[in-house]
Order: sequence, then C-alpha cells, then structure tokens
Amino acid sequence: MGINSKVVRREPKAYKGNRKKLVADARKEAKKSLYFASLRNVPTSPRKMRLVADMIRGVEVNLALDMLKFSTKEAAGRMEKLLLSAIDNWKQKNPGANVEDANLIVSSVAVDSARILKRLRPAPHCRAHRIRKRSNHVTLYVASKPETTTEK
Repeated sequence: MGINSKVVRREPKAYKGNRKKLVADARKEAKKSLYFASLRNVPTSPRKMRLVADMIRGVEVNLALDMLKFSTKEAAGRMEKLLLSAIDNWKQKNPGANVEDANLIVSSVAVDSARILKRLRPAPHCRAHRIRKRSNHVTLYVASKPETTTEK
C-alpha cells in the first residue's frame, strides 16, 4: 500500500446461511413429532442385529418387548433396552398419555454398519489372515398405530 492510498471498508453483507438455517429449523420441527432412540457402535455384527430387527419391525410395542425378552439372541438384550428408551422418549414428548391407549408400534428399525476393527490371525506358511470385527448403529422409531374404521 502506498502512502496516499485509503483503506476502503465495506459494509457488512446481509446474514449469510439463512437458507441452511431455515432448512435446519424445519428438520428440527419435523423431529419433534418423531419418537426414536439410537444406539451407536454396538460390538455386534450388523447381520446378527438385523435378524433381531426384522423380528420386531411393524409389531406392537408390548408384543415386541415380550419377543425380545424371551429371545436367545445376544442382540435381543440390546434391542430391548433400545425399545424401552424409545418408549420413554415417547412418554417425554407426550406427558400424561398412556402407552397402552396409544397403540404404539415399532414403525421402523434401521441397522447400519459402523467401524470395523481389523485384526490379524496367524495362518500357515508364515501368512496372516485378516479378522474383521464388525460393529453397527441401530435407530428405532416408534409410532402410533393408525386408527382404521370399517364401515358397511
């Protein structure tokens, strides 16, 4: 800069990122009507967890709890705690409401793959086989069963 040059200061522009804020607020409002619980980094393979998830998907909440309680799968214990957490989240958003009167069902269960820990196992002829220890993320949604009326 020279001696005679002036520093021109610009006026601050309008708030940037307004579109992102509006979209984030809309997403936040939509989440208020959803009742869910999520479990992260479960040290069970996603394939084994999906067997349990398929067992309770679309089932009434009390029946799903009984199915999980008497299941012999290891993943069923974790899924039972997750379902209880989702029911408690529903209770927090609906104070004074009764779970039995609401006809809650397990609307959807998503089991996604998480990080994979890679280990080596010794093999014959000075080689090594890779062991993949898989883990998963589970998200469980609970919703009220839609009322159906039959008219004749």
